[in-house]
Amino acid sequence: MGGVLVVGNLGYVGPVLMDHLVESSEGELLGFDAGFFSDGFIADQQDRMPVKCKQLYGDVRNLGGEIFEGIDSVVYLAALSNDPIGKEFESATFDINRASALNCAKLAKERGVKSFVFASSCSIYGAGGDEMRKEDAQLAPQTAYAHSKVGAEGDLKQLAGRDFTVTCLRFATACGFSPNMRLDLVVNDFVASAISIKSIKVLSDGSPWRPLIHVKDMARAIDWGISRSQDSGGAFLAVNVGRAENNFQIKDLANVVAKIMPGVNVNINQSAMPDTRSYRVDFSLFSELAPGCELTFGLPEIVDDLYANLTDIGFSDAGFRSGPMIRLNHLRRLIADGLLSSDLYWCGEQSLSAPVGRS
Repeated sequence: MGGVLVVGNLGYVGPVLMDHLVESSEGELLGFDAGFFSDGFIADQQDRMPVKCKQLYGDVRNLGGEIFEGIDSVVYLAALSNDPIGKEFESATFDINRASALNCAKLAKERGVKSFVFASSCSIYGAGGDEMRKEDAQLAPQTAYAHSKVGAEGDLKQLAGRDFTVTCLRFATACGFSPNMRLDLVVNDFVASAISIKSIKVLSDGSPWRPLIHVKDMARAIDWGISRSQDSGGAFLAVNVGRAENNFQIKDLANVVAKIMPGVNVNINQSAMPDTRSYRVDFSLFSELAPGCELTFGLPEIVDDLYANLTDIGFSDAGFRSGPMIRLNHLRRLIADGLLSSDLYWCGEQSLSAPVGRS
């Protein structure tokens, strides 16, 4: 069995996926990452990735074809991964999330890779309202991040064929504990606030809908995508990935978290401008195509997981929204320190602009 290459393996989802694939994959497991967030690993877990897999460092915008030697499957996680980052770094967002995904897939196909899994997003439904969105629903991306995912899906569809299976997993909003933690995700933010200040502040009017998925369930779905037969969805598949019961309005989500964690107040900004990023999502196609890939985390399990792990590491930072677990803050700090350029390339001796040898 050939190896698996995970592009963007040192972020939030990647470490959880690599842990999963170490157990389920028989071939070589290789990671490739620019290292923007590689110093964000929680202290007692920071050495896990190099031990458990072979690691390449480099900028995906300068990806070379040589790294696909011996690789059968590629997972493309690399992305500037939320709306505030996309707004501030729009050009880099399209370069990394779309153009580089296409280039990676082209190089992979040329080198004989059989399976390409792309981490897409339900955010492409944008102003979806209360109606359940299936895969054939009209797309209404509202942000640079969402537009980049729509464009990448369209590009990748053109490459799919009998010998090159492309799977675009339209993930619900990620949440849950990771060795490289993010707190700029709605559930993670709410639980962190509940722990640190016993209060959840909802900046919107609370009406937008969000579907949720735990990072461990994302890893299970990606593993399914790696081995997916074209009998299950064809040469190209774009499929919503999540659980039907994990569709929540933001206000209800906050109240459920507060109920699970007693003594927490919820403050909703009733006078806020409407947030057009609202979408309920239908996940029945994934359930049909992947009956053996059970997604196990409901909201109570997600909150319990976050609470247990954050308290275990001693998290209590009431000012976390100004800290490095907010990805935009971390990128701004690297730029201010002269380590990254304004278009997010490493500077000087920190440069990772070209792939290096496998470690």
